[in-house]
Amino acid sequence: MNAVIDQVTNESAAPAAEAHDQRRRVTIEPITRLEGHGRIEIFLNGDGDVEHAYLQIPELRGFEVFSLGRPAEDMPQITSRICGVCPTAHHMAATKALDDLYKVEPTPTARKIRELVYNAFILEDHALHVYVLGGPDFIVGPQAPAAERNLVGVIGKVGVEVGKSVIAMRRRVRELITYFGGKVIHPVMGLPGGVAKGLAPADLPRFQELAKDALDFAMFTNQVFHDLVLKNADYVKLITSDTYTHRTCYMGLVDPQNRVNFYDGQIRVVDPTGKEYASFPASRYRDFIAERTEPWSYMKFCYLRPLGWNGFSDGPQTSVYAVAPLARLNVADGMATPLAQQAYEEYFNALGGKPVHHTLANHWARVVEMIQAAETMVALTADPGLTGSDIRVLPTKKPSIGVGVVEAPRGTLFHHYETDERGLVTKANLIVATQNNAARIAMSVEKAAKGLISKHKVTEGLLNMVEMAFRAYDPCFGCATHSLPGHLPLRVRIRDSAGALVRELVQE
Repeated sequence: MNAVIDQVTNESAAPAAEAHDQRRRVTIEPITRLEGHGRIEIFLNGDGDVEHAYLQIPELRGFEVFSLGRPAEDMPQITSRICGVCPTAHHMAATKALDDLYKVEPTPTARKIRELVYNAFILEDHALHVYVLGGPDFIVGPQAPAAERNLVGVIGKVGVEVGKSVIAMRRRVRELITYFGGKVIHPVMGLPGGVAKGLAPADLPRFQELAKDALDFAMFTNQVFHDLVLKNADYVKLITSDTYTHRTCYMGLVDPQNRVNFYDGQIRVVDPTGKEYASFPASRYRDFIAERTEPWSYMKFCYLRPLGWNGFSDGPQTSVYAVAPLARLNVADGMATPLAQQAYEEYFNALGGKPVHHTLANHWARVVEMIQAAETMVALTADPGLTGSDIRVLPTKKPSIGVGVVEAPRGTLFHHYETDERGLVTKANLIVATQNNAARIAMSVEKAAKGLISKHKVTEGLLNMVEMAFRAYDPCFGCATHSLPGHLPLRVRIRDSAGALVRELVQE
């Protein structure tokens, strides 16, 4: 993290230039331990308190645009290139969109294989965040020296053997994904109506052993979180503080019993009181989700369409919603597996009941989800249908419109394709998890900055705690900067060698 504090005028490229002509500006660039790129601009007023804080995402990717004209069956491979951390989520959402596009149901064996791979992915991706991306802030300390807030620092706290166990478990789980997908970064397993490869009976025992070890690992991680975070009164106070609290709506996938499901289900939305606001299939997502842009970011901001845009605000009138682990536990009536259900009940009992609005509680919710993912792996590898030979139903219908949805580790992910009768893409729309979270993330960054910085007191440790506000969502800003039809507000300032403004170009 590189923090810069300087004087700016109303010619600043950052937003909020309508305020005082001369202010103090704090720039955190680059922000760290996330997927993608971004910076935070914090403006202080004359008293040294935070006037505004903005999370700016300067990168832009146009997958919806350059997917046009491509065969729809290429989309699971194309979209997995969006992100090297969560390719399996995009691959699976795209594959499910193809199922819908061609109106074909995968075979029972194919579905089991998909669910096994996907739950393995959820487990290893959550482990990455717990131990490498978000965990250092708690395991090492939010204001510990920056050089220690990383995996090496975590290993120093939990021990070398634990560090080896984390690395080994993620490697073994990724080997399972590679077995079915050919490669872990850009898998090629998903086909409309099924999968490309089945599970040989001779290989089943090693995956059964892996699943049991994964469950042990998830339970161990739960214990680590209890010992190093929940038993630390200062951390609990931080998690439940108003600085990291927003009362918004929540969205997530649930099964027919309203339990958490990562692979499939109905989309459920609850309001800030926890009351169900809506329940709908993926095909109706446009009835409930709207997108808007702001001139200071290439990331779109989602809100609940029927409620209209009510600004970056929380409370009873909010149309902002959140996805990701915190949201999934808030929208569900429980977990789908027994040990995860116990952890779920403990989570809500400790945090005052449902819904939990504390942003930093995402970390604990993530651990609860690791348990369910591992238990699901155990159940699937014990299912004799997993090794069946019938792994695909060939599509016969003409394609038209297909929508697929999964719960990515960072939240609800939609893929929507429309094609001509030859199956060539004429329209593509992706609403990714971090985009669903974008409005709440922006609110969280500003509220953290205002709650932590005052009277010109700006330290590296406090700036890291501002970063913790977005880091709790495990955001992927690379995934979130997608545009249809490829145009977003753009402001370009041209300056001469002395720094004087020569010309400003604006595309609204």
